[in-house]
Amino acid sequence: MSQIITFSVDKEFAGRLDGFIEQTGYKNRSLFLRDASLHFADVSIRGDLQSIDENRQIDGTAIVYFQHHVENKLSELRHSDKFQITSYHHNCLATSHTCVDTMQVSGEAGAIRDMISYLRNINDVDKVEFVLAPFRESGCC
Repeated sequence: MSQIITFSVDKEFAGRLDGFIEQTGYKNRSLFLRDASLHFADVSIRGDLQSIDENRQIDGTAIVYFQHHVENKLSELRHSDKFQITSYHHNCLATSHTCVDTMQVSGEAGAIRDMISYLRNINDVDKVEFVLAPFRESGCC
């Protein structure tokens, strides 16, 4: 069951909010504010990859853009004993002339930070991002 929550804002903020909603493709304010609030609370409470306690168990997705000859260095990560890669996908992007790998990673935050740092320092790795999975007390899995 839904619960209606209201709050007041000035006209300038309302205009900026509507602009954000339009730019991000949301259909209405409620869904945008729900997701923005959950994201803000998650980052405020738990932090981002750089600020999380190094021993905390986390999950997330690493996205790595690179030149094809680097692929063998990336494949070595799949057999690491410091973290677990539960899914690995490789794709060649014809328009940008680059490869992209996505990896679902689980492990201690410190080990994953080290992995991201390692990847960023490989020659011809163009871009590395890590998307931290939201934390829930219970859910589907």
